[in-house]
Amino acid sequence: MLTFALTKLNFYVIMAMKQINYKDMQFNPFNLIGNDWMLVTAGNKQSGCNTMTISWGHLGCLWGHNDPSAVIYIRESRYTKKFVDAEPYFTLSVLDGSYKKQLAYLGSVSGRDEDKIANSGLTPVYTENGVYFKEAKMVLVCRKMFAQELKADGFCYQETLDQCYANGDFHTMYVGKIEKILVNE
Repeated sequence: MLTFALTKLNFYVIMAMKQINYKDMQFNPFNLIGNDWMLVTAGNKQSGCNTMTISWGHLGCLWGHNDPSAVIYIRESRYTKKFVDAEPYFTLSVLDGSYKKQLAYLGSVSGRDEDKIANSGLTPVYTENGVYFKEAKMVLVCRKMFAQELKADGFCYQETLDQCYANGDFHTMYVGKIEKILVNE
């Protein structure tokens, strides 16, 4: 379904999101996470939200009946972590390559210091299970199932600690059950 809108002499097309089954997804998860990046977002309309760009993570099946899941990592220092910790849901928004500049911006500035979502030009969409971006080509709506801070004694190789955690600023790992997948039609 296409909807046309005219505002201040700007003409744009609003694309409708459609829910699909995870078994119908066709993409390379290594490219999707490592090259295309995603926005992890949490919050609500009443309390606000925050987002950050991620380029690490995992998609697969875990627990139960091979439930589709997403695993993300957020450092304690990131403002978005406060929102992910407070909410039962987070979303992962995938945007096409034309938004790479906005993704880089959202990953490099803090929502503590400015309204980075407004400054990025992206449009938040609030739902009963979180917030995502209208411009997304795909959204994974994830119910938080597990959270655990990574610890130094869990690492098998000192070089990983030296390269990624020289300052001791460990990530928290979040496992989310993917409850909905939305795609732009």
